[in-house]
Amino acid sequence: MDAPREEPDAPTSAGPSALFDASSDAAAVLSAQGVVLGWTRAAEELLGRPASETVGGPAAGLLAMPGDPVRVAGVAERCRAGMGWSGLIPLRHSDGRRIDVDLRVSASFRIGPDECFLISARERRPQWTVGQSVLDGFLTRSPVGMAVMDTQLRYVWLNDTLERFGGVPREQRLGRRLSELLPGLQAETIEGLMRKVLDTGVPVTDYEYEGWSWADPHRRHAYSTSFFPLVDPDDSVTGVCYMVLDVTERWNARQLLALVNEAGTRIGTTLDVMRTAQELADFAVPRFADFVVVDLLEPVLSTEGHGAWLPDAGPAPAKPVMRRAGMNSVREGVPEAVAQIGDRVDFVPPPHDAHLLIDGEPILIPVLDPSDALWATEQPARAASMREFGLHSLISVPMRARNTALGLTTFIRSLNPVSFQPDDVLAARELVARAALCVDNARRYTREHTAAVTLQRSLLPQALTGGTALEVASSYLPADPTGGVGGDWFDVIPLSGARVGLVVGDVVGHGITAAAAMGRLRTAVQTLADMEMPPDELLAHLDDLVLRLSEEQPEDERAQGAEGVDGAERAGAAHQSTTAFLGATCLYAVYDPVTRRCTMARAGHPPPVVVAPDGQVSFPEPPAGPPLGLGGMAFEATEFELAENSLFGLYTNGLVESADGDMEQGMARLGELLSRREPDIGTLCTSAVRQLVPVPQPDDIALLLTRTHALGAEHVVSWDVPVDPAAVADVRARATRQVTDWGFGELAMTTELIVSELVTNAIRYAEPPIRLRLLRDSRLTCEVADASSTAPRLRHARIMDEGGRGLFLVAQLSHRWGARYTADGKIIWAEQEIP
Repeated sequence: MDAPREEPDAPTSAGPSALFDASSDAAAVLSAQGVVLGWTRAAEELLGRPASETVGGPAAGLLAMPGDPVRVAGVAERCRAGMGWSGLIPLRHSDGRRIDVDLRVSASFRIGPDECFLISARERRPQWTVGQSVLDGFLTRSPVGMAVMDTQLRYVWLNDTLERFGGVPREQRLGRRLSELLPGLQAETIEGLMRKVLDTGVPVTDYEYEGWSWADPHRRHAYSTSFFPLVDPDDSVTGVCYMVLDVTERWNARQLLALVNEAGTRIGTTLDVMRTAQELADFAVPRFADFVVVDLLEPVLSTEGHGAWLPDAGPAPAKPVMRRAGMNSVREGVPEAVAQIGDRVDFVPPPHDAHLLIDGEPILIPVLDPSDALWATEQPARAASMREFGLHSLISVPMRARNTALGLTTFIRSLNPVSFQPDDVLAARELVARAALCVDNARRYTREHTAAVTLQRSLLPQALTGGTALEVASSYLPADPTGGVGGDWFDVIPLSGARVGLVVGDVVGHGITAAAAMGRLRTAVQTLADMEMPPDELLAHLDDLVLRLSEEQPEDERAQGAEGVDGAERAGAAHQSTTAFLGATCLYAVYDPVTRRCTMARAGHPPPVVVAPDGQVSFPEPPAGPPLGLGGMAFEATEFELAENSLFGLYTNGLVESADGDMEQGMARLGELLSRREPDIGTLCTSAVRQLVPVPQPDDIALLLTRTHALGAEHVVSWDVPVDPAAVADVRARATRQVTDWGFGELAMTTELIVSELVTNAIRYAEPPIRLRLLRDSRLTCEVADASSTAPRLRHARIMDEGGRGLFLVAQLSHRWGARYTADGKIIWAEQEIP
């Protein structure tokens, strides 16, 4: 064997890659005499010679060069010494062509008595070389701008791409610095980076910046630049090479995303339409424009109807009727505006009309001309403003959301000399789309909130009266609009016998559903109270009603609502967004001015406050009972005496529940405020609420405050009635005289008839003892008590019937009549209006 190029260190320099690739090398085993003993498939593929033709033949026949026995002997001796050998050897393919291979010869080894050598070969393929023309094309036609600067940061070389980026010819650049040629490209910052590279030898990659160039002086471009040092053979830095890539599209997309993300945090912070419009104007100035106006359609600001145009709502007028909802300017006082906040406007850029708001695309006017005939004739005031303040570029974007037209937002530049470009339209569209969604949310919420407030106020009592038994005052504060309308309610219900029913309740939840549920419960309480039910029974019936109402809900709402009943509105506050009817708390009390006794029961509601005439404050606490809507648990009533001229107050938890949830502290504060001497109960009620709740709260608040009075002996008279029909005449005469003595002679005859019928019925059908009582209050009341629990029944007697007309006469002669049950039996009563 012979080798024109010997590489004795090849086993070391071959590297790991050669070891990994050895499996694909051609291999053969030679004897010391040069005879082929083994031939692999890879060897067959390399030289095109099968093993059957090669094994047993001389290896010298495979060479494409003359033999050199001396050289072969030297290689053999080296391999016998265990060092191996490698080199470049030409071999002959079976088709006659020459193949240059990298040949490796292993250290010698023995197979039996014979000395052998392992030969491996790999074809050497020509490496691709870069010609000067290819290199010149790469440097001049690359989409990346490239330049070489000397140590003084003067241009030494640049390619065609960089020349196009800057717009400065090559001959003007060479020998000059960047800061002398393109001051609009942050030249001082870029030269500072290049000096840092010269000083440290550390490259700077992907530095992004924005600026203008002479190639496109009317549009800002963004560039990404990298710098690296140029080093000569002795490792000294001889200059800086920098590469520039135009990344304007990527930069704009990133800026737009950042702008829209920031707008999401700054626009729509409240559910107020006007505030949201102003936030859009405030955000866009001066980030995007120098002067911004937001005009909304009048129906958007209304709480009635749809609130805006829908595509199928019919043809739009030539000029839309809008109101200025927001505006801002880089100039203090917004002098450019021809309309102020709240003014009616009809502006759309000429020659467009109201259809722009419904189905139009954003309008871009890069250059405004105040002398344009359309502006001068259709918008003369705005044309004058354009001329006076230099308004030179405009974008108008229709505000639409959820298939609803809302208004128009106009962006204008004046102090910023750069006109709006098509790229800016996308940013304006995204800003307005985000704001339009917030405006529509606020519009929908305002409409629903107004409807709920209207519904709630219509369901609350418009006038309260406690007769002669109570002085009554009330104060109600709706929840902060962000918290939604609540379900607090209260009522004063006149009852028979000069008694008065007092009720306060709190429906868990917010919104129209809570207000409607409140109305249903208030009506139910009035109905049950008219049936003369005691407080504990009334709450039991009310609990059944709430259960039935809950069963009317879908299953998913009931499951959600089951978490919300927690004894007080605190649970409702945790579920403000829930529209389901979850439950309620309630307190019902009945005050009797004759006995000055108050009977009450409560269902999970805070206890009432009592302020005695001497100023002592107490909170009578009957058993709390479960909130309404749980079912299966009983309510207990408590009775206590109220001194005349005591203050008796019922309230909802929002009045006493402080920010930290400490109700006891709030109740103590309420008692302190009510204990102040104030003759006017209305002033006292309003003052207490104002001081306890100085700012709007997320929950609505109700306070029902009463001052008790007593009916003295001069207002009440009673007689025991013997169980004898003959006693009717005597009792009837006494009653007639008493009515006449009170000065109600006009009522003497009707009173005589009513007493006669009620007493006669009691003697005939009821159980003793029987007692007659007359009360002089705002009405004249006649009561007959007996020990029977049999309910009276009004029936219509036929013409031939001799009886059965007693209660019918009572009903016709009295203002109202009824029966109530007591622990000892029942009382049948009839009231007459006092002339």
